[in-house]
Amino acid sequence: MSTNSLMHPIQGDKANSPWFNEYLQKLLEERDRIGLTDMIQQIDAMMINVEPGCSISYVSELALMTPYHYLVTLESETHWTHVLRIDMNSPDILVREVRDPDYHGIFRSLNEVYPVGAHKPNSRYMGEIFRVTNLHEVVEIQKSREIRFFNQNQIRKLELPGNIATVKPSPYTHNIVGYWERPEHDIRVYALGNSVIRDDVNQAYQQAKAIQQELGLDQLILPVDHLATRVYSQNREVAILEYLTVSSYYYWGSYDIENQNSSTNVTKSLHYADERLSPAKVFTAANNPYFVNHLIGLPSPTESFVRNYGPRLHHIALIVADGETAGKSNIDYVVDAIRANGKDFLLDVIGSKEEGLKQIFSSASEHSSLIVEYVQRFGDFSGFFTKKNVAGLTEAAGVEEALKLLQAEASV
Repeated sequence: MSTNSLMHPIQGDKANSPWFNEYLQKLLEERDRIGLTDMIQQIDAMMINVEPGCSISYVSELALMTPYHYLVTLESETHWTHVLRIDMNSPDILVREVRDPDYHGIFRSLNEVYPVGAHKPNSRYMGEIFRVTNLHEVVEIQKSREIRFFNQNQIRKLELPGNIATVKPSPYTHNIVGYWERPEHDIRVYALGNSVIRDDVNQAYQQAKAIQQELGLDQLILPVDHLATRVYSQNREVAILEYLTVSSYYYWGSYDIENQNSSTNVTKSLHYADERLSPAKVFTAANNPYFVNHLIGLPSPTESFVRNYGPRLHHIALIVADGETAGKSNIDYVVDAIRANGKDFLLDVIGSKEEGLKQIFSSASEHSSLIVEYVQRFGDFSGFFTKKNVAGLTEAAGVEEALKLLQAEASV
């Protein structure tokens, strides 16, 4: 059977423009026809930058709050890159720390022009690395489609893995995408610096993992469900289509969250129906640009986030196993246990078993600026979210982000 990226019916109630509908069909038909869809497979890794001195604490935080394990550290001239892994079925996380606080690279410059982002100029999610079956062919085809890549000299200066072809940051999301050729059953090895197991990182990891295991959270918190990026209102459609151009994902659909003046737009892997193998990629955008908000009279937390931090990843969502622990839904048990160990959340768990879904946002990490979301689906619930839940989560995140803006302005 030939690959068909348009085989899935589009979900949702958000209206797209005729231009979007036309080029969605054209881009995906072309991608299938030239073989790109088949050559680009799953997300193999996600890259995150943190501030100097913060990577050990962030590895510890992830060890408690996620299923990830510390594997090894790659030491290069200007960076430490800690490789975190669940197993070879789910993507790795690469936590990168700039060793010199005065180091200025391209990823720092993406933060410095935004009022809140500038206060943590090195903290940002960078992007995803995709496994491909033929690296040379994928790169050449993408170049012919006007996708721009860092050259090898730039890769060396940025200290990105040398075995990965990396697309330059998107003008719409500020994220990068990388490609590498890895036979499906081969282990992931990143060509970057010296490989060591650091005692200080391993000790922090082990302490956090011991707490997680003692509480039984290691049996309840499952791999990543989705990655959610926030973009400017005018870039919603182009950000989605751009990601479909550089990946093998398809457009699942969009929902309008009217009372929060925003929409949630979902893309999913065509090859891997289970998000734990290759997370969904979500784009959230305001329905209206900021300068008409005073005429509309609605909140605009999504647009405010982008104006304060820049276009970037907002949160990483993790699946919580269905079921109950100690008389509570697993998600309630997980959140209560993590709260008791010092991690804040923006609101109480929202949703219900009757609705089929419960969700919650953590506070943004002081190390990476990323929020962790937990999602528990009940029984045979197959939907991606409920509009009511998304509205509550968006509102809660907007309150915290408004406070951070006030703090940033007060410190100027």
